[in-house]
Amino acid sequence: MPGRQHVVAVLALDGVVGFDLAVPCQVFGSTRLEDGGCPYEIRVCGQRPAVRTSVSGISHYRIEAAYDLGAAADADTIVVPGVAMPWRAPEAVLDVLRTAAARGRRIVSICTGAFVLAQAGLLDGRRATTHWWAAPDLVRRHPAVDVDAASLFAGDGRVFTSAGVAAGLDLCLHLVRRDHGAAVAARTAGFVVMAPVREGDQAQFVDHVPAGGRGSLAPTLAWLGEHVAEPLTVAAIARHARLSTRTLMRRFREQTGTTPLAWLHGQRLLLARRLLETTDLPVPAVAERSGHGSATALRAHFRRALRTSPDRYRRAFRGS
Repeated sequence: MPGRQHVVAVLALDGVVGFDLAVPCQVFGSTRLEDGGCPYEIRVCGQRPAVRTSVSGISHYRIEAAYDLGAAADADTIVVPGVAMPWRAPEAVLDVLRTAAARGRRIVSICTGAFVLAQAGLLDGRRATTHWWAAPDLVRRHPAVDVDAASLFAGDGRVFTSAGVAAGLDLCLHLVRRDHGAAVAARTAGFVVMAPVREGDQAQFVDHVPAGGRGSLAPTLAWLGEHVAEPLTVAAIARHARLSTRTLMRRFREQTGTTPLAWLHGQRLLLARRLLETTDLPVPAVAERSGHGSATALRAHFRRALRTSPDRYRRAFRGS
């Protein structure tokens, strides 16, 4: 960006997750162009001079922000890291975000920072993600948001959200790639010691069935896990759950953050990955056992979801 650095304002809200706050500072601050110049100026903007941080809701230390919220007014990108209680964002913070969005600035969230963007009305009608554990709550609190609980990050050019914690690294590198190309992003990834593009989605990290109780889908999810290779339909799943298809879809969104078939496809892909990692089964056999039907279908799903092939995935996992 000749003549001017792209200003990235990182909001240090009370209860901010320290790792989430550090990620954009590290990634954008480490980015270098071919001539060695840094294209980004980083501003950590606090609600107040001293802000307490949080990990899993527990305050561990305080930080001093170099800028106040007013310094975010002319930023090109505003990043909202995760916070302990994201559904209680101060009105002053929401005003900053709304004003910046109206001016066409880029707005980004990491982890539960998506709740702050949703409160500001910036995610209505948009596809967005957050930490998989928080996704059902985001669906409940903000039904106008199209919550994708599987993606590592989501965005439409102006508003971007990322999943939990480390997924903020993926999103920030993605933004560097958009701004300055793959070569600069790859160099930045090397500096922070991570892959330029991480394969997969956050479903690979989830081994989670909602807790039991009235209305819980836990028994149905357990049944789906046992029949993942079978050609199931939404109607068949609804019959097992003894629900109408409409109620099933609603409860699935509330409890998993996604749809029944999307959840099932994710489980099939997860099973295929495990078979590739732990067995020497040929790809057609992996496809059959994981419910994909054919090697062609499995390769298409791998290409779409993981940007790789089953064979390359197996070789990369085994380090051969």
